[in-house]
Amino acid sequence: MYENKEQQQTALLAAVDTGEFDVQRSIDELEELAKSAGAQVMGRVIQKKEKPDPATLMGAGRLQEVADFVRAQNIDLVIFDHELAPAQLKNIEKVVDTAIIDRTTLILDIFAQRAKTSEGRLQVELAQLKYRLPRLGGLGTSLSRLGGGIGTRGPGEKKLETDRRYIKERIAELNKDAQEIRTHRELLRAQRSKKGTPVISLVGYTNAGKSTILNRLSDAGVLAEDKLFATLDTTTRKIELPGGSEVFLTDTVGF
Repeated sequence: MYENKEQQQTALLAAVDTGEFDVQRSIDELEELAKSAGAQVMGRVIQKKEKPDPATLMGAGRLQEVADFVRAQNIDLVIFDHELAPAQLKNIEKVVDTAIIDRTTLILDIFAQRAKTSEGRLQVELAQLKYRLPRLGGLGTSLSRLGGGIGTRGPGEKKLETDRRYIKERIAELNKDAQEIRTHRELLRAQRSKKGTPVISLVGYTNAGKSTILNRLSDAGVLAEDKLFATLDTTTRKIELPGGSEVFLTDTVGF
């Protein structure tokens, strides 16, 4: 549904190092996420700073360096390794003059690419709408510049930056649908409980090998690739243990 047929986008990664976490490890993971979304990473910029600037996250000088690099290299997209506040998103875009997204938007974009079931697509769209609603002021230019690229998949083509009423109505509709799905799942769970069949869940970080284990034990045929969030839909299969007893084995979405 959200097939990416456009030319591969170029991206610059950006982060602020306050010393509170391993920024190098975090931006390494951000690069893997960007590649998983289909971007070609052209560079990184990390600024050491006691605390993020409340208006632009980075300092004015470093942000201008980002803008200069973007223009010189014709970068399509800057991905920040932080969750950007609505005002920060808008202010950064004014200086850098290209599409800006944050880590959360990137992950939701990957989810939109990978979700295959109707339930999965519903949950992803709901998450995207709830996250985008307070950020519409900054997202307006980004969405138009991206032209259907990373950060705009899912409900992007609905002109989210101008139609707040549509978003709120769509969220209400999706919440209703999600509740119906939860009710259906509870019925299935109750039926499994009555049968007394144990349920085993494969839980862990994304790309840790959960889908591979499920395939080995059950021949489920679930997609298993060496990339972050390759599978976004839970899959359950009944397997027989060596002793003859049966269990339900569930592949979950990675952390």
